[in-house]
Amino acid sequence: MNIEYVLSTASPTVREILERALSGHEITREDGEILLNGLPTDAPAIAAAADHVRRARVGDVVSFVVTRNINFTNVCYMGCRFCGFAKRREDADAQWIGMEEVAHRAQIAWDRGATEVCMQGGLHPDLPPHYYSDLVRAVKGQVPGLHVHAFSPFEIWHGARKLRVPVIELLQELKEAGLGSIPGTAAEILDTEIRRQLTRDKLTADAWVETIRAAHSIGLRSTSTMMYGHIDAPRHWASHIELLRSIQKDTGGFTEFVPLGFVHAQAPLFVERLIPGVRPGATGDEHLKVHAVARLMLAGWIDNIQVSWVKLGAEMASGLLNAGVNDLGGTLMDESISKSAGANYGEEVTASEMVRLIRAANRTPRRRSTLYDALEDYREHDPAEHGPLKPRASDPLAFLNRSGSRDLTEMRHG
Repeated sequence: MNIEYVLSTASPTVREILERALSGHEITREDGEILLNGLPTDAPAIAAAADHVRRARVGDVVSFVVTRNINFTNVCYMGCRFCGFAKRREDADAQWIGMEEVAHRAQIAWDRGATEVCMQGGLHPDLPPHYYSDLVRAVKGQVPGLHVHAFSPFEIWHGARKLRVPVIELLQELKEAGLGSIPGTAAEILDTEIRRQLTRDKLTADAWVETIRAAHSIGLRSTSTMMYGHIDAPRHWASHIELLRSIQKDTGGFTEFVPLGFVHAQAPLFVERLIPGVRPGATGDEHLKVHAVARLMLAGWIDNIQVSWVKLGAEMASGLLNAGVNDLGGTLMDESISKSAGANYGEEVTASEMVRLIRAANRTPRRRSTLYDALEDYREHDPAEHGPLKPRASDPLAFLNRSGSRDLTEMRHG
C-alpha cells in the first residue's frame, strides 16, 4: 500500500507527526501521546508509518527464541492487584519447585532445542538469602550452554533487601553465578500515581529504574516492558516509553521492548473492582497503536519491538507484524503467569508453528539468541520437529486454516 496515500487519510496533526518520524526526526512524548489518542481513522496511517520504519530499521526478518519458562514458586505476599498468579503458603495450589527439578526442566528444554531458560517467581518469604544465585548455579551446572534469563527487577530488589546489600552487589553475585540477562518485567506503568493503585508494597518506579541501570552498568542486558489497558491512559504510555528511551540513550542495555496487554479475566484488579474505572484490557485499536507508536518513539534506540502472543494470541500477533513488530518472543513451553490471570491462548507455540506463522505474514523466520544474535534462518528449511511439551486443547494457529495472516482493519475492531 502506498505510504503517501495512507498518510493522506490521517488527521492533519497526526500526519505531520508521522511525516517527521518518517524523515528520521525523533518524536517527542507529546507527539507520542497525540498518536496514542488518535482517532480510529488515524490507525491505518500510524500502523503504516511504523511498518515503514520497521522495514528500514530491521528489514523483513521476524525473530523468535526457543525458550522455556520456569516459574519456580507462585507463593507471594506482595499483593499486586493485577496478579492472578500469587498464592499464600497455605493454599492448596501453592508451589515451590525444588532446584533439582528446575535444573531437570532446563535440561529437558535444552534437549528440545532451547537456548534460553527464563526463570521468575513470587516473592516467597522463606527463600534463603542466596537462593537466586544458587538456582542459577544449579541450572548452569546441569546445562552449561543454556542462557539463563532470570529474575525481575522486583525479585532482585527483594533479594538485595534480604541480603542487606546494595542491588548492584547482588547483581554482581548473580552474574558470577552465570546469570546471562534479566527480564525487564515488574515495570507495569512507570508512573507513581498508577503504581500506588496497582500495588501496595511493590518497588517504586525509581527503584525499578535504579535496578535496571545497575544491571546495565555491569553488562547484564535486559528486556523492557509496559503493562497497559487497566487504569492507565495514553499519557502514561507515552511517558513510560519516553523514560525507557532515556535509559537506553544512557546505557544501551535494553534488547527489546515488549508491550504487555493487561489480562483481566481472573485478575483481582478487575474481578474485585476495588479501584474505579478498571477496564477489561485494551481495545484492538489500542493494541495496534501501542505497538506502532513504540516503534516510532524508540526508532534507533530500541529496534526490536516484540508482541506477546501469550497475552494477545497468535492471530492478533500476526496482524501486528504489519504495525511495527519484528519479534514474536519465545516458544515458552510452560507459561503460567498469564494463564493464571485468565489468558486463554495456550502455554506454547513451537518453533515449527512460529515459522509457519511468520511465513504466513510473508516475512523471513529467524531463530535468535536471547541477545538477538541470529542463530538460524528458515528461508528454505523447517526447524527440527518437536511437538508441544504438554497436551493442549486447541491449535493456536487454527486461524491460519481459515484466512491466513489477519487483516489489520479487522484486528482494530476485534
